[in-house]
Amino acid sequence: MLQDHAKIVQFVSLAGEVTGRKKLQKMIFIAKKMDFAFQEKYNFHIYGPYSEELTVRMEELCNLGFMTEKKEDKGSYVQYCYAPTEKGREFATIVETQDTRLAEIVQQMNGKSSRFLELVATLLYFDDLQPEEQIEKVNVVKAKLHFTTEEFEAAFQFIQQLQS
Repeated sequence: MLQDHAKIVQFVSLAGEVTGRKKLQKMIFIAKKMDFAFQEKYNFHIYGPYSEELTVRMEELCNLGFMTEKKEDKGSYVQYCYAPTEKGREFATIVETQDTRLAEIVQQMNGKSSRFLELVATLLYFDDLQPEEQIEKVNVVKAKLHFTTEEFEAAFQFIQQLQS
């Protein structure tokens, strides 16, 4: 049970810190779709794939002192920034380090915007469809975001890059 918590701490440790709850949700989902061993269940939500289990685990990790959660007031919204504590990094050693490829993927994802990761995660959520159908589906469920052809191309390229 606590191994799933430790994997999350290990994941955030690889990033150094992750800015944004939405971004963290998408990063873990994408890693899971790249066959890394994350157990969180995801459903489709207003911002794309969302795991209530991950939200609860993050809250528990913060309450246990394994993660820090900094709140930044951005005026019209609050942004959260997550980082492991020293106690958390020690705790994360209870699980084996995942494939060395995970560190590279985490760094690549952490360098992307939440908007971009939302697009990538949503495309992966519908990965049982053909690319044209995925684009159609995203344009329906994410109509308000007005993704461009260039953004779709960049997202598909990023997915291919992660899979290779």
